[in-house]
Amino acid sequence: MSVGEPAESSAAHKARMEAVQEERDRAVRGKRIKRGVIVINTGGGKGKSTAAFGMAIRAAGHGQRVAVVQFIKGTWKTGEQVAIKRFPEITHVVAGDGFTWVTQDRDKDIASTRAGWLRALAMIEASREDEPAFELLVLDELNVAIDCGYLPVEEVVAALAGKPAALSIVVTGHRARPELIAIADTVTEMSTVKHAFQAGIKARRGIEY
Repeated sequence: MSVGEPAESSAAHKARMEAVQEERDRAVRGKRIKRGVIVINTGGGKGKSTAAFGMAIRAAGHGQRVAVVQFIKGTWKTGEQVAIKRFPEITHVVAGDGFTWVTQDRDKDIASTRAGWLRALAMIEASREDEPAFELLVLDELNVAIDCGYLPVEEVVAALAGKPAALSIVVTGHRARPELIAIADTVTEMSTVKHAFQAGIKARRGIEY
């Protein structure tokens, strides 16, 4: 309804909402595939990792077993690391030594990424059992590790494409490769409209970290 248009009557609103509900119910009834999904959060905007952590908490709330492997990001204290400890359903692995401009050591960054990736592969394999180890795996900043050349994209694509059917995997980080996007079920690209940092505002605890 546009500004200036007459207010909708209660009866008309109810009839319109009934039609919307029927349309949505019909769409839901048409979806019959039940399996885990591959989700990619990418783009230059804020919120890629935050959205993934929200999914991890949501899954834990349903009693699902969750793993979070953080690439690139170092061992500096963040709110999500502290919060995740409150959820026994979530296994958290930090597989990075810090941002590349902080470490300034490519060989060390590659080694840390490889170690984290091997942990992730083990988690994927452990989820093939009759009692899967995990139902959701978050690979935070994996896109960045691939973009930096720390992992071959072909290796990552093969592992994700061959994941257990019931396992869902979320990959975050800017500049997601087309090969990963091609095998994903859901891809969200976040773009920046405005960011406080651009206005000289310091990163704030609880918002940025």
